[in-house]
Amino acid sequence: MLRDLSQADWTRREGLVLLTAALGSENIRWVGGAVRDGLLGVAVADVDCACRLMPAEVIAACGRAGIRTVPTGIDHGTVTAILKDGPVEVTTLRRDVATDGRRATIAFAQDWAEDAARRDFTINALYAHPETLEIADWFGGLEDLAARRVRFIGEARQRIAEDHLRILRYYRFQTRFGAELDPEAEDACAGLAHTLKGLSRERIAAELLALLALPDPHPTIARMRARGVLPVILPEACPPQVAALARLVTAEAEQGIAPDPVRRLAALLPPLPDIAETVAARLRLSKAQRARLVAAAERTAQDAADPRALAYRLTPPVATDRLLLGGGDAGAIAGWSVPVFPLKGGAIVARGVTAGPHVARILQTVEARWVAEGFPDAARIDALLAEALAQAGP
Repeated sequence: MLRDLSQADWTRREGLVLLTAALGSENIRWVGGAVRDGLLGVAVADVDCACRLMPAEVIAACGRAGIRTVPTGIDHGTVTAILKDGPVEVTTLRRDVATDGRRATIAFAQDWAEDAARRDFTINALYAHPETLEIADWFGGLEDLAARRVRFIGEARQRIAEDHLRILRYYRFQTRFGAELDPEAEDACAGLAHTLKGLSRERIAAELLALLALPDPHPTIARMRARGVLPVILPEACPPQVAALARLVTAEAEQGIAPDPVRRLAALLPPLPDIAETVAARLRLSKAQRARLVAAAERTAQDAADPRALAYRLTPPVATDRLLLGGGDAGAIAGWSVPVFPLKGGAIVARGVTAGPHVARILQTVEARWVAEGFPDAARIDALLAEALAQAGP
């Protein structure tokens, strides 16, 4: 059962009251994710606003009300109002003039239903009056939301032809909100999967990682693989890797580890660093993401032997990835602070060893013993140093 939108905390934000007064309640409607999630009782961070005023009029009206604006997407009619309880994107009503599957040429409009018709799914085309919170629904979005059904507005193949990324958006939204599959949408996504090749790698990566960040993406990923969608964007993800994702999701839940999309992407790849490098480059991942993906691909059966030694050597996040992916227990390093090796070269020189490579070798020997013994206290380090010096000789 859907909630009354008045129960949603975000509807009582002071900034929204100020924005409504500035632009006029007859000119704006809250729309999209905030409305959808508010009806579901899900926490809302960002609020979007559809507006009948032109961008220049929005900027002027906000200026008169003392609200600072940023022209974040002015060419497409979007102005961001900076409010103390969070920014709000204000977008002038639009209609599509032409689309090519990657981008749309738009024209500004005045009709709420016309603006709603260009949105992707019925559950994303719900508009709320800023004062009464009455919902305007032209395409059965409320019924679909109550049924947990993700359905395209209009004919699915046509909507995908307008923007190929809607294939991946469908799978993400279906994973998050869907309880029952829409046969038309499923068939359209499978039939047009090849069109994903025309999208930028960055857009594909963003959607794929957003999907993998959801609580349990495995059933969807398995379905994408079976329907021929996943091989278009991630051909490396063969059935054994899809099964590995299922095991990882289970391990994260059992060990109380928060889901991580890069770790889950690693599960979908064979544990081969060269492949991880290739995928990271193809998806235009950040340097940090690439490094984690490659480090995860370097996992070995010995990782689980000493989790804290692994974390000391590789950092806890990387060790967590490798332990979970390898079937190990990451609980041993959960919340563990990596200790700092306290012995310095000066202490060795003070024992009569000439500064140089010999000092470095002794340091490495003592550190290795210290790690292997579970990071003992300073007294034990002194004993380990004494042993290393005796073995090294004069």
